Amino acid sequence: MSTWRPITKAPLWRRCLPAWLHGPAVLMFSLSVVGAVIALGVAFFYFLLASKFDLDEVAKLPSGTVYYDRNGKEIDVPGSSGRKIVSRDEIPDFMVEALAAREDAHFFEHSGVDFKGLLRATVRNVKDRDFTQGASTLTMQLARNTFEMRAKSLHRKAVEIALTLRIEGRYSKDEILTSYLNRIYFGSGAYGVEQAAKTYFGKSTAQLHPGECAMIVGIIRGPHIFSPLRNLPAAIEQRNQTLARMVDAGFITTERAEAVKELEIRLTKDDGSSENQSSYALLAVKRELEKIMEKEDILLSGLKVYTTLDSSWQGRLETELNRAVFALENENGWEHPTHSSHESGTEADYLQYAAVTTETKSGAVLALIGGRDFSHSRYDRTRSKRDLGSAFEPFVAAAAAERGKLVLPGSPLQTGRQIGPAEVERLSKRCGLSGPFLQTEDLFRGAVAATPMEMSVGLATLGNKGKKPKPFFIRSIKNLEGKEIYRATPSLDPALSSAGAQEAISVLEQRAGTRSFTGATGSERDAWTLRLGPAGSTAIWIGFDRPQKIAGERRLDALLDEFVQRLGN
Repeated sequence: MSTWRPITKAPLWRRCLPAWLHGPAVLMFSLSVVGAVIALGVAFFYFLLASKFDLDEVAKLPSGTVYYDRNGKEIDVPGSSGRKIVSRDEIPDFMVEALAAREDAHFFEHSGVDFKGLLRATVRNVKDRDFTQGASTLTMQLARNTFEMRAKSLHRKAVEIALTLRIEGRYSKDEILTSYLNRIYFGSGAYGVEQAAKTYFGKSTAQLHPGECAMIVGIIRGPHIFSPLRNLPAAIEQRNQTLARMVDAGFITTERAEAVKELEIRLTKDDGSSENQSSYALLAVKRELEKIMEKEDILLSGLKVYTTLDSSWQGRLETELNRAVFALENENGWEHPTHSSHESGTEADYLQYAAVTTETKSGAVLALIGGRDFSHSRYDRTRSKRDLGSAFEPFVAAAAAERGKLVLPGSPLQTGRQIGPAEVERLSKRCGLSGPFLQTEDLFRGAVAATPMEMSVGLATLGNKGKKPKPFFIRSIKNLEGKEIYRATPSLDPALSSAGAQEAISVLEQRAGTRSFTGATGSERDAWTLRLGPAGSTAIWIGFDRPQKIAGERRLDALLDEFVQRLGN
């Protein structure tokens, strides 16, 4: 008796594939299912992380860095105020097309992520074992700028992608593009396209002609390098490259691009730019800030920077220095161009000055003046070495006193001969002077060079009983939420004995609660004033960028003496 069994057909794939491929096919299918499940899990994980970000921040005006002096007074910094959000209607269509052509040719087509470009970049990063290739779209850049997503790992990049897709789902393309232009940095202290338009061209965004639009877009990849106020030829080259990309993308014709190049680029005056309205002191603060934090974390992070600067003393020092140098220039027989008239020559032809005041006990910089006019010359002369001449006497005295030798005020040659040039050089370096030092007895007469910053620190070392302070400009930093994220710790290094420092101070003239020195080098090319006050140690240099004789030493000494008297204590 036969048993009936139903006849079942094998799946089509089994009938189509040889029997020896059935096992691998089942394995591949299983792996595909597992891979899909894992991919979905990973995607869910990163979208969960991305959901924690508040997308309302995308359209908000970003916060700039605010600076305060030592007394909590806000320092007026162009670039942190006067910012304005522009609407899409105020942005010329030519700028929109230029931005798309230069930064993201498929912006209006993709969903926020250029997956083909991202795949190429990922393969390159894996091959190079680095994460320098990003294939970022405008939306990805907006996400990074808004939420400080500095993607340097695959994990951070994945979060950025998930956040980008959320932004694309929340905002329209026009809203994304507008938020991007309102947020990014354009150089010269300009944050956002409206401030960039005002800074560079003195007009609103809506008033920009196509050539100006292309130039502003060209600045984006290098705000510091391509700022037209810094380097107009480089900015023009970036404009031309932007126009070439627009031609390649089909936004304009070659003929149109050439016509745009002929449009006049009329920049605002240098002394009206945001960056030029800054100061030597503020630039020094910014240099220190960039050593403390990454540059990307500074821009638009809403930082509150509490500096060591004393605005009142800074203003007083500038006023009295201006008065003294102006009086010197207006003496009968003055043979050089006068700064007030800018009658001829370059900035190097005018009499200049530099000054630094350091808090004696801590090293906090209370004031810094790098020249007469920041808008005409950004060269910081507090960092430039100049001959010291007789201003070196306190350090000769310090070296002699440290070795138990007799200090002879007004006779540095006799004082120095007791210990020799090598010992004077060694002790001076411990006080903060780096030289170069002449290896002969002429060293005792001041054959040595130093910067005003070094002289201020050296003087502070003498006034601080031989302990050398390390100069600093920033006391503390708070983030946007008001949390302190940095606080300076004053650093003091023993340089010489308290008795040696006290003996060295005795060569300075005592006046109304301060000790001071005024005088010029033997060549009369450099004049120095040292002032050790109750709290601060001030070093002031007067001279020319290209060394030349200033004036009769007697008249110069008289003016500097008057200057010290006016400063008081």
